[in-house]
Amino acid sequence: MKKFFKWLGILFGTLALALSVFLLGMRFTDGPIAAFTGGPFSTGILAAAPTDWTYLTDRDLIEFQTMDPPRSRTVWLAVHEGRLFIVSGYMNSVPGAIWKQWPYYLEDDDRIILRIDGNLYEQRLERFMEGPEVVPVLSELFRKYFAGGGVTGNDSFTSAETVANGDTWMFEVVPQQAF
Repeated sequence: MKKFFKWLGILFGTLALALSVFLLGMRFTDGPIAAFTGGPFSTGILAAAPTDWTYLTDRDLIEFQTMDPPRSRTVWLAVHEGRLFIVSGYMNSVPGAIWKQWPYYLEDDDRIILRIDGNLYEQRLERFMEGPEVVPVLSELFRKYFAGGGVTGNDSFTSAETVANGDTWMFEVVPQQAF
């Protein structure tokens, strides 16, 4: 029995070390890989951002990079009236506290870089906590990511209360201001 626990400990130790090396190595990649946070973008062509993001309406994911720290990730998106929104849910939950650190990075520096189809767009994320955009954007996210999956009863998901109380953080992608 002692031998079994010794090998089990070695196995878990090896797995923990491999995961740590993988996550550390991801900090040096050109962008994220699936759900894993990546390093800063090193490829792409700097381009002027479109004034209308409607072409992304049915796109599932986009990549973006925060500036401080320089990390990239994939996120869900919603387009409403040609405007691009990124939403981070579960902010007041235990999984959200562990997995969702990027919204807090924006408190000191809200500049981001979007990478879409090989183009890099220097933008900012402006947080919304209320307003006429909130419910339509949440409804678009529900339509896109949940309604087709058999989820019903979107009242709690699309409630403006989730944004107002901080459970969901909503950001609009806006141009960087000239300094």
